[in-house]
Amino acid sequence: MGNHMFYLRSSVIFICLQLVLSLHVKKFPLLMPKVHPDREELYLCTPVRVALDKTFYIVGFEPNATMQTAHHMLLYGCAKPGTDDIYWDCGEMAMSSPNNSTLQKASPCKEGSHVIYAWARDAKRLQLPEDVGFEVGPGTQIQYLVLQVHYAHIDKFKDGSTDDSGVFLLYTEERQNKLAGVILLGTGGAIPPNSITHMETDCKINEDKIIYPFAYRTHTHSLGRVVSGYKVRRDRYGLDHWTLLGKRNPLTPQTFYPVFNRDPVLPGDVLAARCTMENKKNTYTHVGLTNNDEMCNFYLMYYVKEGTPLEKQYCFTSGPPYFYWNMEDQLNNIPDVDASML
Repeated sequence: MGNHMFYLRSSVIFICLQLVLSLHVKKFPLLMPKVHPDREELYLCTPVRVALDKTFYIVGFEPNATMQTAHHMLLYGCAKPGTDDIYWDCGEMAMSSPNNSTLQKASPCKEGSHVIYAWARDAKRLQLPEDVGFEVGPGTQIQYLVLQVHYAHIDKFKDGSTDDSGVFLLYTEERQNKLAGVILLGTGGAIPPNSITHMETDCKINEDKIIYPFAYRTHTHSLGRVVSGYKVRRDRYGLDHWTLLGKRNPLTPQTFYPVFNRDPVLPGDVLAARCTMENKKNTYTHVGLTNNDEMCNFYLMYYVKEGTPLEKQYCFTSGPPYFYWNMEDQLNNIPDVDASML
């Protein structure tokens, strides 16, 4: 049995290596260019231009960061980057950040923003399924890749040290028949003091496309206890049927995990997410960019077998106390307990 298991494992490893080699996968470092973060809660972006004459398919991501340095990282695909600088201040509220910085202030993308990858809490490498890739380059909406790093704390840089956090992109020039995309569900809103609050969001798939979910990622700051995401399909009698796509404690490593159900999401289906937040503080906590604020995000990674990924990239609601799933008969048959407990 021991020898049999050894040969079986060896065969599996050999087959996996053959698959990787057959794709001619290469690695590209998209890293911060030795930056020196000079204040807490700083968001920095750095871009790379995709070659003008080649189409590439990103098939994996290897993070080069630790949570002691980076609070989180996002990788955007852009039609145009926020600026032409080597790096810039790119928090979503950059224009309202302190004016004593010499850095240009701009959003990650000037045009055509797509989230491709997200990382936090020492998450490990991500490999996409076979024959699935993010298509970038000529003829696509992604002409630039922009790395965003959030530096929540800067103690380690006070001695003048610099940083090269980022991600190694695994890519191939061989066409992948299943094109990947990401849709981000999130909320605004506020969490009352000494409360357990549900932050909820949903959106209907109105495009004539079938998407196949394969991975999900949850993200909150410190108050998150459970984040759950669903596919909701309404029958002809008006009853909603909920299919769990993913559920997780968001304070564990925040990478993309395999979805619980890979059945396709059809036109007319609704994607819905809930973050259960516990606020033990005596003050309100609002959604915002800093470590002292909160976020409620559910990322769904998917592929399409035909055509291009969804035009819709983001799906946000105003959050509590202005939006809940059950407002104005938005959704029914809600799995209230299942959505809030691990």
